[in-house]
Amino acid sequence: SPSEAKVRLKENFQLSDIQAQAILDMRLQRLTGLERDKITDEYNSTIKDVERFKAVLSNDALVLDIIKKETMDIKKRYGDERRTEIIRDVQDIDIEDLIVDEDMVITVSHAGYIKRSPISLYRAQRRGGKGVSGTKTREEDFVVSMFVASTHDYLLFFMNTGRLYWRKVHEIPEAGRIAKGTAIVNLLNLQPGEHIATILSIKSFEEGKYVVMATKNGLVKKTKLSAYSRPRLTGITALKTNEGDELIGVRVTNGEQDIFLSTKRGKAIRFNEKGLRAMGRVAAGNTGIRLADKDQVVNIEILNEGAAILTITENGYGKRTDTKEYRAQQRGGKGVFSIKASERNGPVVSANQVTENDELMILSGKGKIIRIKISDISVIGRHTQGVKLINLKTSEKVVAVARLIEA
Repeated sequence: SPSEAKVRLKENFQLSDIQAQAILDMRLQRLTGLERDKITDEYNSTIKDVERFKAVLSNDALVLDIIKKETMDIKKRYGDERRTEIIRDVQDIDIEDLIVDEDMVITVSHAGYIKRSPISLYRAQRRGGKGVSGTKTREEDFVVSMFVASTHDYLLFFMNTGRLYWRKVHEIPEAGRIAKGTAIVNLLNLQPGEHIATILSIKSFEEGKYVVMATKNGLVKKTKLSAYSRPRLTGITALKTNEGDELIGVRVTNGEQDIFLSTKRGKAIRFNEKGLRAMGRVAAGNTGIRLADKDQVVNIEILNEGAAILTITENGYGKRTDTKEYRAQQRGGKGVFSIKASERNGPVVSANQVTENDELMILSGKGKIIRIKISDISVIGRHTQGVKLINLKTSEKVVAVARLIEA
């Protein structure tokens, strides 16, 4: 019935009473015509779209025009500046670029401790000042080396085995002025039996610089400094050592300097490095001095103008001799006597290059330490036995000597 149809229209299509009645009042013919008109309109619209699309696809100019219009519309809607930056040449960040290039004081102790401290901690004083406390060491320990190096400089650690370890200064733990520092063995991946023969500070591996090494058995080797510019964490071979031999010292030269070798039995040789051919990194070296039976090299120096050689023996005797007393020879000779290694003196422990203003620390095997001014030791000739520098008890021997560095 009409009333029932009206109720269903309102329920099914959420129509008002008036809307439902208006539909019921329409003739069936009119309702059919409305749906037919809708279908006809959709058909005609589709035909027009097909004709338009065909016209576009057959005309490149129309295609480009549409692309242009759509692109301009996108630009207008989303054309604000991007919030991220596109970088064309991306480079890896070197952690060292983040470290300030500044001077540090590197301190090394006789017992094998090392530290770096800001140079600002060591304020300048007037001549004759009292100084400041530099390093807290054990009673039998003392500073043997102190130098200024940049945080970007390299430290080359040469081992007695001929291996080389390499660290940047900024990798050395920083410590206060009176701190003991860090044990060097905790910084390097040392192999069994290795100990440090020499530590060198290098700013760059420039051409024209050389490394000269000396071994206990009298071999010397000269290699370009640049050969050691690519080390590994586990170390590299700096010198091939023969069985029973070991590295005792390393120096940096300019290729034209005089080399000085000292031996346990009181001999010494001076020769110019021009007679020493530069060799590869893993070579064993050439004869620097011909050693007598049971003799061995104890030190290597690069001679400087106006310096002297301070030779100290196991029984506490020593002397200072001008470098002019040692005439230059050909490499590989037997050398000349530097001090008499007599029964009174005992074998030579060290032969260091010193100046008038240096001071010396002498350490005995029983922990006794004496501090001596170099100026208090007379300059005497090569053929003498020297004077007593430290009083030792029976069976007590000198085991180490170092130029004192005031921290």
